[in-house]
Amino acid sequence: MNLLQRIRKFLDWEIAPKPDTKLLPEIYPHLKAFRLPLIMTVLTMLLGTIGYIIIDDFSIMDAIYQTGITFTTVGFGEIAPVSDAGRVFTITLIIAGFAVFSVAVGILVGELNRGNIVTILKERAMLYQIARLKKHFVVCHHNDYTIEVTKQLRKNHIPFVVIDPRTEIHEWAKKYKYPNYLQAEPHAELTMLKAHLSSAKGLITLSSLVTDNIAMIASVRLFEKEHDLPKPYYIISSAENLSDVEKLKKLGSDTVISPTELTAQRVSAMAARPDMENLLEEFLYKNDNPLDMEEIFVPKYSWAVLKKLKETHIRQTTNCSVVGITKKDGKFITMPKGDVLVTSECKLLLIGTHSNIQITKELLLRRVKPKELKYV
Repeated sequence: MNLLQRIRKFLDWEIAPKPDTKLLPEIYPHLKAFRLPLIMTVLTMLLGTIGYIIIDDFSIMDAIYQTGITFTTVGFGEIAPVSDAGRVFTITLIIAGFAVFSVAVGILVGELNRGNIVTILKERAMLYQIARLKKHFVVCHHNDYTIEVTKQLRKNHIPFVVIDPRTEIHEWAKKYKYPNYLQAEPHAELTMLKAHLSSAKGLITLSSLVTDNIAMIASVRLFEKEHDLPKPYYIISSAENLSDVEKLKKLGSDTVISPTELTAQRVSAMAARPDMENLLEEFLYKNDNPLDMEEIFVPKYSWAVLKKLKETHIRQTTNCSVVGITKKDGKFITMPKGDVLVTSECKLLLIGTHSNIQITKELLLRRVKPKELKYV
């Protein structure tokens, strides 16, 4: 370990993650047009230096300097007396320099007008930015649903990447404030690597075409198997028809949203209980509400495993209420009583403030029962 690595370890410095060089778009093919001006510049400097050495017996450094100020037409004048032959040579060198400069500017403007270099540089910068993301969501296909979903993700400080193959994605990203986006086919493996899917929490595909959603779900599940990822992605998709909902679930989608079903449920709930119309907006979806709801996973090694809910003293210590328990087999217990056992790999549905829920999560991740709980 060298000195720099020791200093980084001592100061707990982390090197910013970088994308794989194979994922970065090649910029060198677009620089081939600049080879001719560069070669002409080098040849002009070389011929000018040799000419001043032969014609007026300049030293090497004086010849290089005189050639440089003549070639660039800065107008510094002669650094030493120049013969008539040398002046003719100087005029020729100025004309050659102007010609090379004109050609170079024309090529540069032409390449910039095509926009290839600028686009590649922006994409490379975006890939470096995406490589730093962790536990983010990959949102596929830009549409009205994507706009609203990304608004909520942004308000809740959840990182995300929007992927769409259309060229208008650059304008949409600027208009709807997408901090991270890619212009690519969402289902392609290269796109998944660029979106840093290996560190993502999940994927959201809300395309109006069910075929797009099917392709995305199949591609992501295949990506999991090929890269041997330990934890499966959480996939959210949408379907207009109820028959398509079952298809997407069988393919591997964890949650399938049906706008038709959601609308029917909301309307029926409003008709049955008009006074509860704004409950979800006020309690779950409103950002400035002090209360929060979250599901916490209880690992095998947790001290709370095989203890009664009342023995964990969660309500007394963190001021959070357990309103539901999802067992390992998927069975859900609503409003569990104090005698219900906390089993291994179950999930506790908590209601409380965000900070208190985080405290509860930290307590349940411990292997040994916290000392402070012994006095409750």
